[in-house]
Amino acid sequence: MTKTVHIIGAGLSGLSAAVRLANEGYQVHIHEATQNAGGRCRSYFDAATDMVIDNGNHLLLSGNVHACVYALTIGTEDKLVGPGSAQFHFADVSSGKKWLLDLGKGRFPFWLFDASKRVPDTSLRDYLRLAPLIWANTTSLVGDTITCEGTLYQRLVQPLLLAALNVDPPKGSAGLAGAIVRETLLAGGRSCRPLIAREGLSAVLVDPAVEMLKAKGATIKFGHELRQIETKDDKVSMLDFGDDTIALGAGDAVVLAVPARPASNIVLGLKAPTKFRAIVNAHFRYDPPQGLPDLTGVVGGLIEWLFAFPNRLSITISDADRLVDTPREELAGVIWRDIAKVAGFGEAVAEGPLPPWQIVRERRATFEATPEQNALRPGPVTEWKNLFLAGDWTDTGLPSTIEGSIRSGDRAADLVLMR
Repeated sequence: MTKTVHIIGAGLSGLSAAVRLANEGYQVHIHEATQNAGGRCRSYFDAATDMVIDNGNHLLLSGNVHACVYALTIGTEDKLVGPGSAQFHFADVSSGKKWLLDLGKGRFPFWLFDASKRVPDTSLRDYLRLAPLIWANTTSLVGDTITCEGTLYQRLVQPLLLAALNVDPPKGSAGLAGAIVRETLLAGGRSCRPLIAREGLSAVLVDPAVEMLKAKGATIKFGHELRQIETKDDKVSMLDFGDDTIALGAGDAVVLAVPARPASNIVLGLKAPTKFRAIVNAHFRYDPPQGLPDLTGVVGGLIEWLFAFPNRLSITISDADRLVDTPREELAGVIWRDIAKVAGFGEAVAEGPLPPWQIVRERRATFEATPEQNALRPGPVTEWKNLFLAGDWTDTGLPSTIEGSIRSGDRAADLVLMR
C-alpha cells in the first residue's frame, strides 16, 4: 500500500505533521492556498522599515515540548535563544517601577519560597490562591475561579493570561488558563526559560522545515486552495482545488491544517469556533539600548510585551479589537511613547520624530478563548477514516499558541501512522 498523505495548509500545524510523516517514509504533498508557508508565524520584508520583520511576535518556553522537538528535528533548536535560566523582566509604565521574576532552573517551583525571586510586594499566600486554576474545568470562567485583582494579578497573572488567552482574563476559560499555569509557573524554571527566534520566525521555524521536506521528496504547491472534498463510504475520495482535482488512493490520508473558517467551508457541518480576537504588533527600526532585555513584560500602559531584536524594537498588544480601527499614525505614536518609557530613552526621543515603523493588525489572530468558544473546538478525528484535523483552533488542551499548533500537527500525524 502506497503511503501518501496530502497536507492542506503550510502553517506550523501542517508543517509539523508533514515533517513527522516524511521522516516516517510517507510521500508528502502540501497544498497551500497563499504564496507563503508559515501562516500567521512567518517573516517578510517590510518596505516601511526596510528590514525583515515578523507578522507577529511569538515567545516559546523551554517546556513547550512539541515546539522544541520540532525545532530539533529541522535543525534549528540552537536558533531559539534566551537566558540561561527562567528570568522575566517587567516594567510598569505608569509608576516607572521595574523588577525581575526569577523562576530559576529547577523542575520544582522553589522560587515561590524566595521573596527576592517573586513579584515584588507579593507573598506565598498570593500564589497559593491561584491553585483553583490548576484543576478548573474548561466550562468555568477565570473570574469565577480566582480573584482578578491585587498586586500579583496586575503584575503577573493578568499579563500572562492575557497573552495566552487573547481575551480579558476574567472572561476566559479557567480550564485553558489552568493548562498555562500547570505548564509554566507550576512546572518550575526548567520549563519556563523564554526562547525567541531572534533571526526571524521564517528563518527558524518555517524555511528549514520546507527545505527538509523538499530534500525528502515532498512537494509543496502554493496558490493551491482546496475548495471542497468528495467522499465515498467512510473515506475522502477526491480533493477538489477548483482548477484541478486529485483522486485519493486506498491508502492515502489527508491532514486538514487550515484556519477554522476555511475548514468549516471544506468540511460541511464541522463544529468550529466562530468568534476570534485581534492582536496588534508594531515594529520600529531602532537600535535597542545596551542592557535592554530581549523581552520585557509591560504593565500600566498600552503595550504588553517589548521584544528587543538587533536593529529593531517590537511590541505586542493582545485582545486588541479596540485598536483595529485606530488611525495608524496615532497608534504608532502612543506605542512609541510606551517603548521610550520602558527603554529609558528620555522625553526628547519619546516626543521626537518616530523612527521607521510598521503596525501589523491581525483581526482574526486567535479564537476567542472563552468557555463557549472552547466548547466548539473539534478533535483531530473526523467521521472519515482518512481525514484528520490540525490547527491551534482544534482541541489541543491549550489556547491558540505555537505549542498548541505544533502539538496538533504531531497528533494528526500520529493518527495517520496508526492507520
